[in-house]
Amino acid sequence: MTRVFNWLLLALLASSTTGCGSFVAHAIARAPNRYPSWFSAEAPVTLAFNPKLLTNFPSQFVDVGPPPARLCYRIVDPANYHFRVTSTNWMDHGDKEYTFTFHAAVPGRTNGWTAAPRGTVVLLHGYGEAQFAMLPWALRLSEDGWRCVLVDLRGHGESTGKRIYFTVRETNDINELLNTLAQKRELAAPLSLLGESYGAVLALRMEACDPAIRSVVAIAPYASFSNAVLNIREQYADWVPKIMVKAGIKDLPPLLKIPPAEFDTTTVLRRTPVKALFIAGSDDKIAPPPVVKQVRALALPGSEMIIVPNATHEALTYYFKDLTEPVLSWLDKGQ
Repeated sequence: MTRVFNWLLLALLASSTTGCGSFVAHAIARAPNRYPSWFSAEAPVTLAFNPKLLTNFPSQFVDVGPPPARLCYRIVDPANYHFRVTSTNWMDHGDKEYTFTFHAAVPGRTNGWTAAPRGTVVLLHGYGEAQFAMLPWALRLSEDGWRCVLVDLRGHGESTGKRIYFTVRETNDINELLNTLAQKRELAAPLSLLGESYGAVLALRMEACDPAIRSVVAIAPYASFSNAVLNIREQYADWVPKIMVKAGIKDLPPLLKIPPAEFDTTTVLRRTPVKALFIAGSDDKIAPPPVVKQVRALALPGSEMIIVPNATHEALTYYFKDLTEPVLSWLDKGQ
């Protein structure tokens, strides 16, 4: 959830209609990649890199469901990508605009080594984003020997799906992706997950249902779905009436045929505690440290948590100076 919810804009259009709760619920559940471009909000973090870099890793597809959808994924194998962060401007534009720039090169051009994978890390992006958002981590982890899998989650990027299910149904999608990778002998053990925000919640939910997952890194996971949505409204669109957003949240469970409590990360961990590395940003307004601590308190012994000073929800994932060592160390422990 590192982008403004597009449906908040749509909710304003429903303010003069009856049944606005149902309207907003449908907008909440609508796949982000199905919104018209003129409704799209700009991402508060700009990844300043050549988009052609991603095309060096061929797109692959896998059919998942129910409901039926087609996921797009890419594999980034271990190599020397000469990855380095070249600039950030976290402190230059207040708390809502950031630019993150990095350099990388692909094998066969300016670097000379590749390596057999020491394991697999699946990278799970936030709401409204896609594979590109996790490419910096894929390149950095691959340099440490990990095979990385970038995936457009259901209803995001190049993947299909008319609706999203806020990680509840998406666990089956990722399971089918993992099965496909295993069948193609592309799933090197051990298996780890790294997710941010929406993707962090999915990673924790996956760990709770798949014993094959050895390690999880959860960056800014939310505890309560409804509180996260209301925090997003307050942070980005406080001009949208809160009563409308609450009505949409209330009507969402029957629309998606999911029990209300199942949207919450706390429900998942109370039922099946897992061990993970939890990461919070001290200036995060969407999933602030007390919220991440609430999730961490439900995790298994041996879990760890770090708080990155001055990091907001939007920029936290890209604080490589603070995160690289603890993330690599945590993944090493999962071997």
